[in-house]
Amino acid sequence: MNERLLHIIISSIPKLLIPGLTRTIPITIVSFAIGLAIAVLTAQIRILEIPVLKQIAACYVWVFRGTPLLVQLYVIYFGLPGIGILIDAVPSAIIAFSLNVGAYCSETVRAAILSVPAGQLEAAYCAGLTYPQAMIRIILPQAFRVAFPPLFNSFIGLVKDTSLAANVTVLEMFMAAQRIVATTYEALTLYLEVGILYLLICTLLTRVQAFGEKKLEAQTV
Repeated sequence: MNERLLHIIISSIPKLLIPGLTRTIPITIVSFAIGLAIAVLTAQIRILEIPVLKQIAACYVWVFRGTPLLVQLYVIYFGLPGIGILIDAVPSAIIAFSLNVGAYCSETVRAAILSVPAGQLEAAYCAGLTYPQAMIRIILPQAFRVAFPPLFNSFIGLVKDTSLAANVTVLEMFMAAQRIVATTYEALTLYLEVGILYLLICTLLTRVQAFGEKKLEAQTV
């Protein structure tokens, strides 16, 4: 490895990490939090079979699961201005990621809620709890234990999906790598480097997931 290439690798690390810490990770966390809230709401609407809203929720899940995330990003950032709706790059990315996560995770949440024995809800009613109280205090905590692994897998997947935000001018980790490549012409080295950084982040999150699963298993014993 020549000195120039070594210098590029070393000097590019902070240039990649800073956008990763200030854009990639925050966008992931905010998008997943909003998406999870959407998922719970959508799952509840479909479980309760609320008229009209049930069809809207089913259509939402169908559309966002059946179209590419990149297309969704383009529609929100490049398409909506055509009808007078202007949204900045970062909010556009968060909206697209949140809606996408909500659609996918709603099925996970719905299955997890339905896996809780119906007697749990009946017992909650007998104890004088309302449906929302029963959900928050009894059903959702049990469903969360079932849903935790697939939900965390979705979170890890979202970390990687945030690289698509570069297509709508968000200066996250992957776009930072593209800019360095444009000035150094070391495409292979820089893309491998940013790939390794994504791998390290996802590996760390995988360890966190394993730790969380063990904690949840210990609580059920």
